Amino acid sequence: MSAAPSGPAFSVHDIPFSTYGSWFDISPVVAEQTYADDLHLVSHQNGMHAVLRLVPLDPATGERADTRVDAMPGLLSWTGESGRVDLAYESPDTVRLRGSGLGMSVHAAMQTLTPFSGTYFFHDPAADADVFTSYETGRRYRVTLLSGTIADTVGSQALGAADRGLAVTAAADGVWELAIEELDTSRPPYASAAGFDDIAASARSAFTDFVDAVAPWRSDAAPSAELAAYVVWSATVAPAGLVTRPGVLMSKHWMDKVWSWDHCFNALALAPGCPALAWDQFQLPFDHQDETGALPDSVTHSEVLRNFVKPPIHGWAFGHLRGKLPTPPGRAELTEVYHRLERWTEFWLTFRRAPGAELPHYQHGNDSGWDNATTFDPERVVVTADLAAFLVLQLHELAHMAAGLDREDEQRRWLSVAEETQAALIDQLWQRDRFVARGVATGATWSSDSLLDLMPIVLGEHLPAEISSALADRIKAHLTPYGLATELTTSPQYLPDGYWRGPIWAPSTVLIEDGLRRAGHHRLADDVSARFRALCETHGFAENFDALTGTGLRDRAYTWTASSYLLLAQAHTHREGR
Repeated sequence: MSAAPSGPAFSVHDIPFSTYGSWFDISPVVAEQTYADDLHLVSHQNGMHAVLRLVPLDPATGERADTRVDAMPGLLSWTGESGRVDLAYESPDTVRLRGSGLGMSVHAAMQTLTPFSGTYFFHDPAADADVFTSYETGRRYRVTLLSGTIADTVGSQALGAADRGLAVTAAADGVWELAIEELDTSRPPYASAAGFDDIAASARSAFTDFVDAVAPWRSDAAPSAELAAYVVWSATVAPAGLVTRPGVLMSKHWMDKVWSWDHCFNALALAPGCPALAWDQFQLPFDHQDETGALPDSVTHSEVLRNFVKPPIHGWAFGHLRGKLPTPPGRAELTEVYHRLERWTEFWLTFRRAPGAELPHYQHGNDSGWDNATTFDPERVVVTADLAAFLVLQLHELAHMAAGLDREDEQRRWLSVAEETQAALIDQLWQRDRFVARGVATGATWSSDSLLDLMPIVLGEHLPAEISSALADRIKAHLTPYGLATELTTSPQYLPDGYWRGPIWAPSTVLIEDGLRRAGHHRLADDVSARFRALCETHGFAENFDALTGTGLRDRAYTWTASSYLLLAQAHTHREGR
């Protein structure tokens, strides 16, 4: 038992233990904001499903042993008074377990089996292994004993309600080992010549290679860079189902999808060190672009949702992506993205502008990515300033790409539409010292205390100085000790855990920090960056954070948060190094 721990330690209650390419993780999180007492093998094929319950056992009594769980990249351990159990990924679909002084039970998480749901359990004589089959994931989970003894088996071939599983142990002073595989219908019996220590070392080495590529600039000034990289690395899945490329899920907790703006931040963080993976992140939602040019709301293993869309930040993102990739996209690659961005832009200009309107609209807050922001309280079908601003940036990016592709007429057209859209944005939505929203049905206008109203700062250098200064002043009012509150903390609508009605979020932080910097408000941009980086270093990489306490909220292992930290930390490191 000599697997040497190394790397950033983390709590599996916050961050699931997994590996690059795997569709399952080891975690106590078994459903949305639901924490089990024991660690489970949780699969994300066909949704999030806890399949197997893993319980360390006292070999003297056969009962659950009191243990401490330790996790770091490559190695998960249960440690008790009498011994320990280690777990490591041998491959994306196989984990190896080794125990000494403790046993382990592997049982189905669900006890009820019906003709359409639950887990069936049997011994496969052809593979000499025990197999769980899951209706929920549509996959099999094969447990092969490598050394030690199966001390107990229950529920084999049982129907209906039953406890199903096995317990493994070893003789006194002995060691047991087993392998658990997630597979489809069948494969040859499990066989591996690799020892456990070599498997754990290989897993750790794979992560080290990744973090060295993604964050070679890391130092004591960015103490959470390795953990941020682990969150991204461990949430990456292999192509399967409707995920057409290697994909970084937003989380291997319950937010196990790729939403069509979240992916941009992961692409940007990965671009300098993992350019192929970054390219795949940017392109993945576009693989599901429909005939109107719209992107889906989200994509995951067995589901593409189209009931909403997400904001068109992709021109902004691609402009930055081009600058971060070590090798510029070739002409063929640029042409493909150009046509995809063109269709996405035409969707907003054609299908999201009311007759005679110059500005596009959202149909619901979900379309903006700011689902329940107070901007949408009066009405939901709304013309907002952030949408027009994102579209202006996308039009400028299309013009830049058209010039690179020798499409001069198209370049002039995109620049013209960009100028017209920005002029309409200012003429129609800038009132006195702020932007307002306008209802499509009523024509009524209003302002709110939402940070969303200030998002046109993303226009940066394109904004008139007096407008960018007014926006910067209002942005300052949203700053708490931890970062930018999405609703003024003095607002009657502010909620500490109100999703987009108060908490701090990564994407709004990155977009605003970038816009402030491009508009010349460097000191404020530095402050926004520093507060968010300190927030992550103290409270981790949650989906969002309480604006007044910094406490992580909702899903606690969110990749766009980790990627945003990496983006801001890398940029800060480079500024300091100049």
